[in-house]
Amino acid sequence: MSGGAGRRRRLVLHVDLNNTVVVADTVTRQAPRAALNTFLSTVTWGRAGAAGEWEWVSDCPSLRPPCPGALSYYSRHGRDPAFTEAGPGRRFRDLHARHLRLLEWPGRPHDALSVPGEPGKRYHLILPSFFRLLDTLHRDGRAFAVVFRTFGTDLPRALQAVRSALEGQHPQFPALRDVALPVDLTPGQIRCSKREVVLTRGAERLTTREGRRKLYNYFSSFEGIGGFQDHFDWWARNQFSSQGGKPLWIDPHDPDIHHIFIDDNIRLDDGDTIVHPQVFSEQGSSSPRTVPTSELYNVCLVQTNLLEAIADEDYFLRCVRRCEENYDHYLACMEDTPSQQWDGQ
Repeated sequence: MSGGAGRRRRLVLHVDLNNTVVVADTVTRQAPRAALNTFLSTVTWGRAGAAGEWEWVSDCPSLRPPCPGALSYYSRHGRDPAFTEAGPGRRFRDLHARHLRLLEWPGRPHDALSVPGEPGKRYHLILPSFFRLLDTLHRDGRAFAVVFRTFGTDLPRALQAVRSALEGQHPQFPALRDVALPVDLTPGQIRCSKREVVLTRGAERLTTREGRRKLYNYFSSFEGIGGFQDHFDWWARNQFSSQGGKPLWIDPHDPDIHHIFIDDNIRLDDGDTIVHPQVFSEQGSSSPRTVPTSELYNVCLVQTNLLEAIADEDYFLRCVRRCEENYDHYLACMEDTPSQQWDGQ
């Protein structure tokens, strides 16, 4: 991993499930084929022609617009679970088929680690690139925890799959049995309102009513692997903007912790993004400031490229490494010019 101060920090990885490490969506009840189609509709770009017809401006999917004025297909037509099967999206049919093949489960089915698809097909429930990340961080001697953060109802299934993998049951990652991380199968909840954020899990209950640092400290000391269902209705009531997104607290004055949030719906447009990033600007403060996504993009916020996460087993590892390098630069910039925002782009 990166050298310097970054190597000494404990990592707390907040990881979305649907279309980040799980190619499926329980909110919309999409299986892998449909979920991959939906993702492709969000990363392919075009514009309306003179007669109103859709015109592609690029043949290459990308997380950000390839040119000024480009619109994602989903922003104009909505998310499409049959995107490559009819209409303009057929152009990306081969790309969809290639990545769907990469998702196929090798060997005998595993009840916890694989999921059914079309007749005779089974797919990985959790991407191999996520398990490669766990394996490599362990081999590197890193201290880390993983917090799944999802709007869906698939936490029990995902947590059980990770536990099975850490018991050595994954055919591609048998060495994960050596990773001594406890997996808490109890799903928690995070609920937001104008007054407070409330976190519950089992007998645990915390609230920001006495200051938001309490939840920062909770996640900073989180052990092992667990998960929370975030508050979708609150996000919807806030027009799917960062203000209603999954809360994330960052303390640049904490030398020991680096929080990283990985989610396919993180976007540079704060009116259309899924995480609410809040930074404690003053040491010891309990009242953080909301910051634009751009300040922490590729620093503490990672927009998942699902195609790369499927095709490259080192994808999440590269994302974490890049964030660690950029976090060092971010902290240095804050020390030199504390009133100036660092642009993670």
